[in-house]
Amino acid sequence: MTGIPTVAIGGVPDPLPEGLHVLDVREPEEWRHGHIEGATHIPLRDLPARLSDVPDGQTLVVCKVGARSAQASMYLLKQGHDVVNLDGGMLDWEGAGRPMVSESGAPAQVV
Repeated sequence: MTGIPTVAIGGVPDPLPEGLHVLDVREPEEWRHGHIEGATHIPLRDLPARLSDVPDGQTLVVCKVGARSAQASMYLLKQGHDVVNLDGGMLDWEGAGRPMVSESGAPAQVV
């Protein structure tokens, strides 16, 4: 997929800079087990209907490995949003030891 701005985990500042939003397009069950604190959660299939919920400004789009977020990024670019796809997704985020939170009461993990 060409033309989608993409960044590897090594290129993502830690901690995330002020003003950078995170959009997580994974399924609700995946989100519940572990996500980036402060991220906006809109499952990929819901994105067209919830376009107004996408944050304004630069947004890092994440999923588990980077494929769904690439689809979401392509769609959002066409809608005029400033987005960057996280290549390697939440698996690379977790692998790099970046902080996550969970809604399940258990330690955060990528499922």
